[in-house]
Amino acid sequence: MFSRSCLRPASRVARSLPVRQAIRRNATDASKTAPEATSMTSAYAATAVAIATSGWYFYQYGPTVHALTPAEEGLHPTKYPWVHNGWFTTFDHQALRRGFQVYREVCASCHSLSRVPWRTLVGVSHTVDEAKAMAEECEYDDEPNDQGDIEKRAGKLSDYIPSPYPNDEAARAANQGALPPDLSLIVKARHGGCDYIFSLLTGYPDEPPAGASVQEGLNFNPYFPGTGIAMARVLYDGLVEYDDGTPATTSQMAKDVVEFLNWAAEPEMDERKKMGMKVLAITTVMFALSIWVKKYKWAPLKTRKIVYNPPKDIR
Repeated sequence: MFSRSCLRPASRVARSLPVRQAIRRNATDASKTAPEATSMTSAYAATAVAIATSGWYFYQYGPTVHALTPAEEGLHPTKYPWVHNGWFTTFDHQALRRGFQVYREVCASCHSLSRVPWRTLVGVSHTVDEAKAMAEECEYDDEPNDQGDIEKRAGKLSDYIPSPYPNDEAARAANQGALPPDLSLIVKARHGGCDYIFSLLTGYPDEPPAGASVQEGLNFNPYFPGTGIAMARVLYDGLVEYDDGTPATTSQMAKDVVEFLNWAAEPEMDERKKMGMKVLAITTVMFALSIWVKKYKWAPLKTRKIVYNPPKDIR
């Protein structure tokens, strides 16, 4: 049997050829423009997501609103070029050792470091034997004996650095009602971080400026909110004697103890930077491989050529 299309006159077939060619041409154009439209839509979507993400990040971590006067907010600290803030730099471990010495000889009489155990100093600022010796100098509560009395024992590497006071009430009583803050996370807990603490430690003037009123029992410091701080100046030239012979100036001691406190608040920073470099390297390689795979998979489709062969005239 013959189909109906085979019985059509040749003139009708001839007239239908331009129509078929036009349909094929439109289909080919549509197949070419569809990926382009999809890619444009993806680009717009990616741009919108990037703008939204940037806005959210700026809202969360952007500039903060400060008070109207320095008396309420405190003088804004100077921005210092800390070495450990670089992408490819780590902590200065000699500075960490000196900073712990400043903390132990100057700051430990009032401020605690309750979140830092002795074991974290090993390999960072001290050797195992040095950390053990410092821990054994402190006494900690042991298990109760047969009579129920708490006995004391020498410290171990697993113990945390002890507080100078047994409780907050004792700390307030020894400091005229002021509670010395714990320094474990002080760098993260204060606006300005290292810059603020360094400026605070080195910002005590010899005499309050003219017109400045300081409450009795407080000390003037322009970087402290309210400009009246209970802590007096504690760093003076030559106050400590560094083991490595570094001159113990006020600014040098402040720098060293600030770097140590920054390490105490973020001891994983060096490892985090190393991991970040590894992630960036692996991501770069995987991104290059993904581009190659994409080109390899799409090459036959991108380079194909559609050819229309019109049917022969049926006589």
